[in-house]
Amino acid sequence: MASADNDELAALRAQRLQAMQHEIENRAAQQMEAQLQAEEVARQEADLDAAVRQHLTPEARSRLTRISLVEPARVQSIKSELALRFQNGTLPTPLNDHDLKRFLSDQQSKSRSNASIRRI
Repeated sequence: MASADNDELAALRAQRLQAMQHEIENRAAQQMEAQLQAEEVARQEADLDAAVRQHLTPEARSRLTRISLVEPARVQSIKSELALRFQNGTLPTPLNDHDLKRFLSDQQSKSRSNASIRRI
């Protein structure tokens, strides 16, 4: 009887050990995937920064830096749009501060053109 209990206990231990190992493997795979995604995002941001840095004057870069202190998400979309336009050749290179301000005001007016005010 004791032998049957020991065999059953050993089988339960083996199952639990196998389940724990499987769980550890799954967590490791998830961590690896998350790390790869983070590295990809970082690489894309670095490429975007390099492309924008190449085409902006120091004053324009400084303006973007100041904006990023207040609205980091907005700066990422601005950089993406700038990089796309530089790639298409629709913006002059290098883009000075005055041209960047004009670009930003155009972007801002586009985003606010959908706003409507109703009086009640």
